[in-house]
Amino acid sequence: MTEYKSIIFFDGVCNLCNASIDFVIKRDKKDHFLVGALQEDFSKAILSNFDVREDYLDSLVLLEKGKIYYKSTAALKIARNLSGLWPVLYPLIFLPKFLRDPFYNWIGSNRYRWFGKKSTCRLPTPAEKAKFLSAETISQTGINLGV
Repeated sequence: MTEYKSIIFFDGVCNLCNASIDFVIKRDKKDHFLVGALQEDFSKAILSNFDVREDYLDSLVLLEKGKIYYKSTAALKIARNLSGLWPVLYPLIFLPKFLRDPFYNWIGSNRYRWFGKKSTCRLPTPAEKAKFLSAETISQTGINLGV
């Protein structure tokens, strides 16, 4: 049986984005997500199957069941699958994006100034390696990416 995973693509040099990925990994008790840096070649190859600019770093990108989601929509769809009380935020998805995304954009446009950035993409720890997107992860687990 093929296992389906959602993939969270994030800005691998952004400190806020990396902290967010740590947050998700700790609360992904059902092993729903894989994560990958937008700057990585393997991530770019997957995203090239969709209408995503190759240099896109403005928001996290969620690939779920063959569809791409951005900004607050992606964040709320991620929250829906986390352990704890985070799924209670999902009903905010019913607010129009023009109400949700300005707050997301404000944080996103200031993320480097407020939280800083690294000079290179983050590398997973050995314990996190199975959660990070790679050809090896895909082939070892038989995961279907919905592409």
